[in-house]
Amino acid sequence: MISHRQGNAQRIAALDERAEALHLKRGMGIADARAMHSSIDVVEADPEADRRLLESLADWCDRYTPLVALDAADGLFLDVTGCTHLFGGERSMLDDILSRFFHQGFDVRAGLAATPGAAWAAARFASDRIVPGGEEEALLAPLPLAALRIEPDIRASLESVGLRTAGAVMAAPRAPLARRFGVSLLLRLDQALGRLDEAVSPRLPVAPLSVERHLAEPIMLTDEIERLVKMLATTLKADLERRGEGARRLALLLFRVDGAVSRIAVGTSRPLREPLLIQKLFHERLAALEQDIDAGYGFDLVRLSVLSAAAFDMQQADLAGETRDDGADIALFADRIRARLGDSAVLKPVAVESHLPERAVAMLPYAEAPQRVSAPKQPDKIQDTRPVVRPERPIRLFRSPEPIEVPATEMPEGPPLNFRWRRALYRVARAEGPERIAPEWWREAAGQEDAPTRDYFRIEDSDGRRYWLYRQGLYGASQAAPRWFMHGVFA
Repeated sequence: MISHRQGNAQRIAALDERAEALHLKRGMGIADARAMHSSIDVVEADPEADRRLLESLADWCDRYTPLVALDAADGLFLDVTGCTHLFGGERSMLDDILSRFFHQGFDVRAGLAATPGAAWAAARFASDRIVPGGEEEALLAPLPLAALRIEPDIRASLESVGLRTAGAVMAAPRAPLARRFGVSLLLRLDQALGRLDEAVSPRLPVAPLSVERHLAEPIMLTDEIERLVKMLATTLKADLERRGEGARRLALLLFRVDGAVSRIAVGTSRPLREPLLIQKLFHERLAALEQDIDAGYGFDLVRLSVLSAAAFDMQQADLAGETRDDGADIALFADRIRARLGDSAVLKPVAVESHLPERAVAMLPYAEAPQRVSAPKQPDKIQDTRPVVRPERPIRLFRSPEPIEVPATEMPEGPPLNFRWRRALYRVARAEGPERIAPEWWREAAGQEDAPTRDYFRIEDSDGRRYWLYRQGLYGASQAAPRWFMHGVFA
């Protein structure tokens, strides 16, 4: 028996058949139940664990349809439209679901109907029943009001005026029912009878493309899984070619015979549809997750899905039938590293529109960074092709500028004669600058920041080491003295 706290009392939340045989009921206080039967075993409810179990069962039900939704804390909705013929018909599918749940140790109730409301009522009040289309009213008529999925207070109000079954509600005039009990009652009734559509919102996005293989003999070895991945990817390739797309994110679902489901996802930097390359990505991912994947008694269903796709850029082949893509090998290398070590294992610097050096570059995961798919355009002859002289920048730029002490300068606007950094004194031999860098004017106009102007200097000390430091602020511009910072080193 399961208990939960309701108000200031512990009450029965769920009970098994033996507890029901003792005339115990849901909602009864635990103290009263113990007074009647002192030997009962009571376990505290764990809603979070129940939620995780229900979600794992929903994952397992993906073998029947990708449209699986959670129903409160103890039910599932499966939209099997167009899927029943794959399992030999509606009765065969329902029997298969019930049989597999039974062998996993679950006592379940199921119903199949043309509307979610009728299927819900059939599962909870007429278990294992298949309701043909158009017979929803005949199913609901003898059932209690709870079969309509209405609120408890509305149900109590209906019972107080003698309407105790769904058939009695359906026979009553609609206008008085709406005025007295609200439109939600008629909404639930019309949804159950199919007069109004009711959508089942799947808990997970539905993949645009999926292929799967049912196995007569479960597989357990990683090599067997990889061979299946290549076979499924070959089938996917034809579908992707027909759509003119390539996969950007793929998911491999491994359904274990005892109900557990393993989801393995990989991402690609470029649209991909070559089976061998897809197999290589999953090889790296399976190698990284080898200790976390428990094959148990084996997997009897393997599914490969394309979670997201993009337009595939066709490459022109040369006379030998080969295509040249200088970035393809790098992209594949980065994808394999990311598949084994995670998305943050390979980062790519991307230029950002900012004047300040520490904000001018952002490190993004390789797949999220913009990729160049074609060679840069050659400049026109009429354009000025003279090289652009860009300011010299240090080899190593610090993540955050470090403060330094400057005791004296040659002139108020000049470089320092010496400086102290990290408790060591450095004497300046040569200096170049200043290079003035100010924050973005649009940030100041928007009031996002009010940072002082920086004057950068390239400094060489007496030992030949070169540094990049700056003065923040100007002498005489304010009462506070300018501050000096070390921002990077050249060598």
